[in-house]
Amino acid sequence: MKTMFSIAIAGRPNVGKSTLFNRLIGKAMAIIDDQPGVTRDWRDGEGKLFDLHFKLYDTAGLEDERPRGSIAARTAQRTKEAMARVDVIMMMVDGRAGLTNDDLFIAREIRKADRPIIVLVNKCESTKVTAGFNEALTLGFDRVIAISAKHGEGLGDVYDALKELAPEGAFESEDDAAQEEGERRLHLAITGRPNAGKSTLANQLLGEERMLTGPEPGLTRDAIPMEFAYRGQSIRLVDTAGIRRRARIDEKLEKMSVQESLRSIRLAHVVILMIDADMPFDKQDYTIAQHVAEEGRGLVIAINKWDTITEKTATLRMIQAKVEASLAQLSGVPIVPLSALKGDGLNALMKAVFQVYETWNKRVSTGQLNRWFAGMLADHPPPIVGGGRVKPRYITQMKGRPPTFGMWGNKLDKLPESYVRFLTNGLRRAFDFQGVPIRWDLKKSDNPYKD
Repeated sequence: MKTMFSIAIAGRPNVGKSTLFNRLIGKAMAIIDDQPGVTRDWRDGEGKLFDLHFKLYDTAGLEDERPRGSIAARTAQRTKEAMARVDVIMMMVDGRAGLTNDDLFIAREIRKADRPIIVLVNKCESTKVTAGFNEALTLGFDRVIAISAKHGEGLGDVYDALKELAPEGAFESEDDAAQEEGERRLHLAITGRPNAGKSTLANQLLGEERMLTGPEPGLTRDAIPMEFAYRGQSIRLVDTAGIRRRARIDEKLEKMSVQESLRSIRLAHVVILMIDADMPFDKQDYTIAQHVAEEGRGLVIAINKWDTITEKTATLRMIQAKVEASLAQLSGVPIVPLSALKGDGLNALMKAVFQVYETWNKRVSTGQLNRWFAGMLADHPPPIVGGGRVKPRYITQMKGRPPTFGMWGNKLDKLPESYVRFLTNGLRRAFDFQGVPIRWDLKKSDNPYKD
């Protein structure tokens, strides 16, 4: 694909914008719920409609009469910023409900963007023309199309309208897909409790006010993926919703937000866990870090609001002691103090991220591993269990991402967990596997390397 043609979906809350976004992206990236105002930050992704490829923006709902400084007003500003970036705006209205005052307000607002506009009248599942469609014609736009975002109806007409507006380079040939498989992107997720400063950090890394921020907890609801480059490295960054203790999550929407956050951790390579310097590493922070380890992701802990701490040395030592005592499976995890609001400490944070990413991908040769392994067994033989000694014989690294090692020998099913931890800690020290989870696969079979 030579040219990235860009489109924004705009409209009032709850008309089906995120449903259409998910359909054109080809996966459920945006949270969908009957409650209006679920989307607050615009998100983008690579959309496809037949052979037409484009960058698609899903925006928050625009509403009239928003109090200055309110969440709705700040959200509307984000939507306007998204519309200023694109080549075409698709305004969506509800064909069942008909036009509202908000629709009329939005029509006036998007005209100011001076972009080609296509009106999509959603929820037109039947062949009968709805009253809402006829009302949409009165908005005065040239292109008005009846669709059903939920069922995919009317997308052929949408394609025909976009085809007239798209540059030639936006249409993909059969050979373009292979060319897209280029550089290897680092997938980075920012997670933590609500109001820890995750979105503020994302904005600092991106160099723009991309995410909605404010003193209200829970502003971010979706897990928002964004692309940026840091010192030549392409990065896919995901800002996730805050994760509270399970006992305090009772709303359906919040449960969906947390599920998206956990999914983003699973799809990440490295996770930044944001903790508040005033409430450092409590039980919920530990729970999130443990989940990162269970998913096999690399971890960096960022201590936010460090500029507000007076006893910096004592506070850092206390946090380091807490982390080492509670996260044995991620021993040596980097801990980086910073101020997301001021942008202090970002270079140190990204240096730690790249270091963990490199470690997470690291491979060690079988020869090196077994020379080390022989020394470990000679100095500290496995214990005698059930009247006989467990006899580990050799190991090899089966894969990286995360580092996974296979061990062969006799009676390995009786090898104590404490001895496996001893070997894990030895691996970390000998080959610098600090800060990433290490996994073992204990096998009982002949040595495949004996010849």
